[in-house]
Amino acid sequence: MRLGASGSIEVVTPFDAVTQAQLQAVRPRGHWRSRQRCWDFPLEAAHELERRFASRFPIDPELAQWLAWLRQPLPPLPPHRQLVAEADLQAPLPDGRQLFAHQRSGVRWLLARRGALLADAMGLGKTLTALVAARTLARASGGRIAVVAPAGLHAHWRQEAAALELAIELFSWARLPAELPPAGTVLIADEAHFAQNLGAVRTRAFLRLARHPRLRACWLLTGTPMKNGRPAQLFPLLAAIGHPLAADQRAYEERYCQGHWREGPGGRRHWQALGATGLEELQRLTRPLLLHRRKADCLDLPPKQRHHHPVTLSAAEGQGFQHRLDLAVDDYRRRAAAGLVRRDAEALAVFTALRQIAAEYKLPAATRLVRELLGRGEPVLVFSGFVAAAELLQARLGGELLTGRVRPAERQARVERFQAGADPLLISTFGVGGLGLTLHRARHVVLLERPWTPGDAEQAEDRCHRIGMGGPLQCHWLQLGVADQLVDDLIASKAERIEVLLGRHSSALRRQSFPQMVRRLLAEW
Repeated sequence: MRLGASGSIEVVTPFDAVTQAQLQAVRPRGHWRSRQRCWDFPLEAAHELERRFASRFPIDPELAQWLAWLRQPLPPLPPHRQLVAEADLQAPLPDGRQLFAHQRSGVRWLLARRGALLADAMGLGKTLTALVAARTLARASGGRIAVVAPAGLHAHWRQEAAALELAIELFSWARLPAELPPAGTVLIADEAHFAQNLGAVRTRAFLRLARHPRLRACWLLTGTPMKNGRPAQLFPLLAAIGHPLAADQRAYEERYCQGHWREGPGGRRHWQALGATGLEELQRLTRPLLLHRRKADCLDLPPKQRHHHPVTLSAAEGQGFQHRLDLAVDDYRRRAAAGLVRRDAEALAVFTALRQIAAEYKLPAATRLVRELLGRGEPVLVFSGFVAAAELLQARLGGELLTGRVRPAERQARVERFQAGADPLLISTFGVGGLGLTLHRARHVVLLERPWTPGDAEQAEDRCHRIGMGGPLQCHWLQLGVADQLVDDLIASKAERIEVLLGRHSSALRRQSFPQMVRRLLAEW
């Protein structure tokens, strides 16, 4: 018996009919993992496994330590009412700030749950809410506070923790700790959608932390708990907070992800669970451990308005644009006919190339729009999904530039210069500027193109739609060609699915998967 990569108990044994029957009788039930060639049991089955098999199977030392901790659980915490009283939510914070009403209710909500998903919209102060709750829990238990966050957000977490005179330990998603100390830990995971892929090493490593016997609480923070509108992405987050729906992955996928066996090349069957169904039921069942509030529910912010700008090309530009698109599609068709390309990945790669070509042809229109806004004295924030397009635009307009090629420390300095008014223009890629930064000085956001996940587009806009902004936020979407139309329609479709999960609509959409839509587009080109 050994400790699995995601914090479960793995039992490795040669086939024996009697032993197999005994393992099948263990409760909570385990599952046979054919790829790993072992049985996989939840940690709750530890006592039964020890009782039945400890004398027969050697126990890995790491698992033995976890089992010893399970036999000696952490001391109980004070009741919820006492924790809330100790939080003293009406008192000013050490730096003089006062919690908003929605933050105070968020603290009370977290303190009542040892596993929870705080999915408030961006800009509602999830960081401060989680830290105030964690401070209360750590003081009551004598434990520590560990925060997992993207490296680019560590400065923000340190700043907020210092404002509370609070000591925290910071880890990045790329370097998660292997163990937690025996004294007990409150674990906060920021941008928890980084752990939405069960096949990823970091997701398994995070689940192992979330199931650790010395964990006091596991609180996940994300404004996009289901970024692509797929319930399969929500499952790892539910598993991390110990939701009962995560006890049986196959049953979850059959009920909410349209899970089914599909015959692939060579007659091989594989399990596919990429759909979405039963979202209203899923919303009802996750509501006790998932808190989502929109800005309109909590704050009196200026409105956010979206403006679509269709880009018109000259005859010569249109011919050049169409020629480059045709070359990319023809090249894909040649490789597909020769059997040189993967069915899904290559179609998406070609579609990305089409969008990158469109981004280049939109640069003149983007330049005119930004110059017009700057000429009116308006600070402007521009987003693109492509580094080359962002760099070309900066070469035309100047301004601050944020891409993955800029070191994290220099990124913060550029953000501060923009926020201080030293430069009226900030140009960024979605992956860098669309995550965790506060840029409310800008009242105009220009999206050269949109990511095909509605959460990413929303996050980018909401860098500006925050407390402290000076007027309505104007979002400008530049559109050119069928690729932009497909992505923008897809964003609307996925956004409706997400709203169903979070309880805003009463009907869900059923659509083709994105790779299917792209292949159809290329076939009809």
